[in-house]
Amino acid sequence: QVQLVESGGGLVQPGGSHRLSCTASRIKSSIYAMGWYRRTAPGQRRELVAWLTTRGDTTYADFVKGRFTISRDHGKNSVDLQMSSLRPEDTAVYFCNLRDDTWVDYWGKGTQVNVSS
Repeated sequence: QVQLVESGGGLVQPGGSHRLSCTASRIKSSIYAMGWYRRTAPGQRRELVAWLTTRGDTTYADFVKGRFTISRDHGKNSVDLQMSSLRPEDTAVYFCNLRDDTWVDYWGKGTQVNVSS
C-alpha cells in the first residue's frame, strides 16, 4: 500500500510563509500526479489546492494562485507546497495526494496549518 507522509504543519502568522512536504513510499506503479488538498473545517469536503503531473502540468485553485507554489522531486517521490502571503482563511488540514497511472488515489493523514496572530 502506498504510504504518504506529510510534514511541515504548524502555526504561521498572517502574511507569513510556510512550506509543506510530502514523501511517498511503497509505490508499485508509476505516478501520474502528486498534489495537495485541504479541509478547512470538520465535515467539509477536501478541496484542491495545487496539483502537479509528472509531465509537468500544474493546477492551482483560484484562491492560492500567485501565493502558493507546488514542486516535485521525482527522484525522491516527493511534493512540496511553498505557501506565502498566508491568510487566516488558509487555516486547514492539508492532505497530500498521489494519483498513480491506474488513476487510483492515495492520501496522507493530513497536517494542520493554522494562520493566526
